[in-house]
Parts: sequence; structure tokens; C-alpha cells
Amino acid sequence: VGANAVDLICRLPAYPQPSGPLSKLRIQAHRKTPGGQTATTVSACAALGLRTAYVGTLGRDADAALMHDALAGRGVDLRFAMHRDAPTAFAVILVAESQGERIVLWDRDPALTLRPADLPRDLLSRARVVHVDDVDVDAAIAAATIARNAGAIVTSDIEAAGEQASALIAAVSVPIFAEDVPMALTGERSPDAALRALRRTHPGLLCVTLGARGAMLLDGDAIVSQPGFEVDVVDTTGAGDVFRAGFIAALLRGEPPASMLRFANAAAALSCTRPGAIPSVPTRSEVEAFLRACGAGL
Repeated sequence: VGANAVDLICRLPAYPQPSGPLSKLRIQAHRKTPGGQTATTVSACAALGLRTAYVGTLGRDADAALMHDALAGRGVDLRFAMHRDAPTAFAVILVAESQGERIVLWDRDPALTLRPADLPRDLLSRARVVHVDDVDVDAAIAAATIARNAGAIVTSDIEAAGEQASALIAAVSVPIFAEDVPMALTGERSPDAALRALRRTHPGLLCVTLGARGAMLLDGDAIVSQPGFEVDVVDTTGAGDVFRAGFIAALLRGEPPASMLRFANAAAALSCTRPGAIPSVPTRSEVEAFLRACGAGL
């Protein structure tokens, strides 16, 4: 349940600067690809062998058709996607050729806002896992509440320490945070201390992604960490979203925390070797082959 966007990915020789030789840069390559937080996660879940459905809003333009075809082509159930009279959300993503890291500039018409009244309650009540992001927070909290009341696990993509972050964290079973969020929420100076501070108000698994350094999870009172995998980075767009899909797939298989993080890190690493968000998602067999090649086991 959450956001989608069409990305215009521009590859640059370096990041722009307001003055000097980097104030004007020729775009080395550009490509329009489907992406967005939850759309990428659900696409990756499908590629990893899960049966998936997407709940979110699309426009009625060519970008909506691109997004629809990308999700449908990966076997995602789109019966619960809604079309609005607005342009589909989009992002301009600047990728520095020398690093593979990216800067994201985005826009989204308010008409695309997903509301609690839009949610398919029956679908949410039947799911094993419901994944939400923090774009339309009211809908995310409502979806999480419906799903948890029906006994489902609810995972999250929390990218910012916004006004309703605490309410969203409380609503989900397994909060998965972007790197800086736990520290911003708690005032702690390290991810592990921040997760321990969040433990005071949340009893479940607490996870934070750490970019190239891997990921960390608080399981009860135990910190579990797994390093990232070294790969030749092409584009990090969507890596965190793919991590969440890998985490969900491993969680549903009943793997222990260290194995969940290792599988999710491997999925994210593979996605970084390919351009784009949804086009970069790996299959389960690819992730397992990658882990074997790294000697990391399954």
C-alpha cells in the first residue's frame, strides 16, 4: 500500500555544483523507468516468488501506462490500483557516474493522495503481509491497523521523521527505517542506540538500512548486524525498496534475523548493479546464486 513514480534517470560525470566547472554538465545518458517506494518493493516481492497485489493511485497519462505495464508484467495484481485525473507522480534522479549514488528530485499531484476510504479492507484482511510507506501516512496507518487486526504482519518503509512517524511506527509490526530516521526520532548518535530507544515504545523487530554498510536489526534486546556486499555499483535507485522485499520474503520463510538481513542485503546489492528501480529487481534464484558465489550461504 503506497507510492509509485516514473523516474527520469540522468547519468552525469559528477554531481552538479552551483559554480565552477561542475555548474554545467552534459547528461551522459538518460532513461525513463518505473519506480516508487512501494511499487518497487511489491515488484521485487513478485520477482522473489511471492503472490502480490498493489494498492495505490496512478494518473491517466502515458506514465501511468508505463507503470501499469511494469507491475502487470511482473505478475502484480492491479485490481486495487486506482486511476485519478492527474499526472502520474514522477522523479528526476541524478546518478553520478563515478559513484553510482543518486539524488532524487520529485513531484506528486495532491489529487493522487491515497485516502483511508480508498482501502480494500477485504484484501488487507486476507494478506499474510501488508507493506506500507510514509507517503500518504493516514492511509498507511489505516491499512496497517486493518491488517494487524486481522492477524497480518505489517512492514514499513519509513524514510523521514515526519509529524506522524510515531503513529505509523506504532501501527506496524516491523518498522524498517532509512538510515538517518531512528537517530532523528530519538536524538541518539548511533543506529543501535536509536533502535534501543525506540524499543521503549515498540516491542517488535526494529530494522534500519545502512546503505553500503548493510543493515541492522533489534530482536528483543539483541542487536543483529549484517554487512553489505561489495559490488560494482551502477545505480542505487530502489536498493532500499528491494531490501524490504528481500526482508519480507525471508521473514515469510521463517528465517532467523541474521539470515533475513543477509538475504535482503544480497537482493539490494544485486539491484545496485543494474539501472533503475523496478527494472533492477532480482529473482530469488539470482539472489541465491549471488549468495552462493559470495560464500554467504542461504
